[in-house]
Amino acid sequence: MSLPQEGSLLRIFIGEDDKHDGKPLYEWLVLKARERGLAGATVVRGLMGFGAHSRLHTFKIERLSLDLPIVVEIVDVHTKLEAFLAEIDSQIHEGLATLEKADVRFYRSRPGAANTDGA
Repeated sequence: MSLPQEGSLLRIFIGEDDKHDGKPLYEWLVLKARERGLAGATVVRGLMGFGAHSRLHTFKIERLSLDLPIVVEIVDVHTKLEAFLAEIDSQIHEGLATLEKADVRFYRSRPGAANTDGA
């Protein structure tokens, strides 16, 4: 698969505790992006943040938060990300999504690398 230099980056900001059919929402989003053939996705766990409710979510040694900030980043072309966003929109009840231009410098894998599920 190739990716043009003019790509886009979709960022979805959710909580670690958010679910979809009993599974973590971030996991569902990544698997759905893979199923749709999008170029790539990464999940980043935040140490601290707040959202629309201004409730602070933080990691502290004395108190482990079960709802830390999560950012799902997905890269592909704009049209494919718009279609993906339209498909998942109704399944995200709280959060934020942003879509921005991305200057793709390279998109490659190691020659002969296996495509595994990681399971």
